[in-house]
Amino acid sequence: MNHYANKKSAAESMLDIALLMANASQLKAVIEQGPGFAFFIPLVVLISISLALQIAVGVLLIFLVRYDLNNPAKHAKLDFLNNLATGLVFIIVVVNIFITAFGVQKPTMDMAPRQ
Repeated sequence: MNHYANKKSAAESMLDIALLMANASQLKAVIEQGPGFAFFIPLVVLISISLALQIAVGVLLIFLVRYDLNNPAKHAKLDFLNNLATGLVFIIVVVNIFITAFGVQKPTMDMAPRQ
């Protein structure tokens, strides 16, 4: 077993979990704001895409860790899966840039007295 690859996959998995939690929190904030929010639909779609891709990358990383890297017959398949995971991570980053650009704000309560 290649320990470097296992550690790399474990680190990627932990980052994936952190981003998954952040996107879930963002989705909750958008839903709390409701359909009246100007970017409600685009943000729900983008966050959903990000979550789905993150789950796919997580599954890919599990497969990458389970394959025997010492078997030369599997190198082509592992290389393809690794490149696919890298490409999906790039797409996740781009999607999350757009999520940040549209701006997810948690609803704030107006503390000023109303007249």
